[in-house]
Amino acid sequence: MSSTDVSTHQGFTAEERAAMKDHARELKKAAARRGSKAQKAAQAEQDVLAKIAEMQGTDRTMAERVHAVVTATAPALAPKLWYGMPAYALNDKIVCFFQSAEKFKARYATLGFSDQAKLDDGPMWAAGFALTEVTAEVEARIAALVEQAVR
Repeated sequence: MSSTDVSTHQGFTAEERAAMKDHARELKKAAARRGSKAQKAAQAEQDVLAKIAEMQGTDRTMAERVHAVVTATAPALAPKLWYGMPAYALNDKIVCFFQSAEKFKARYATLGFSDQAKLDDGPMWAAGFALTEVTAEVEARIAALVEQAVR
């Protein structure tokens, strides 16, 4: 690497650093929790709902709808925070997540799927979907994706 390569590297954005700090806090909070597995799961869901409630405008509306669809479609998925965003895990491994547009100053929110999701479709498939509105048609597509992801 030349000296010019080093001077042009910008590193993480402020939003990315904030997300990493959120994730570190989430891990500390989860490790400090006492109680039964059911109590921990209930608290994790409350954390997700609180994070959604903090969102503004269309991000909040879409996150509420995504949460409702995911939890209704795949009750085996456990809501939890992941890098400060609502996510849904199976056996403590993230399967899908909602990322607000505001968090990363993006043009659209994202519904993303991890490598744990069983969305495989040949040698290439989508793992992230841009959301600008959650209509009945979009809800049906989310439900189908989540259903496939947890098969």
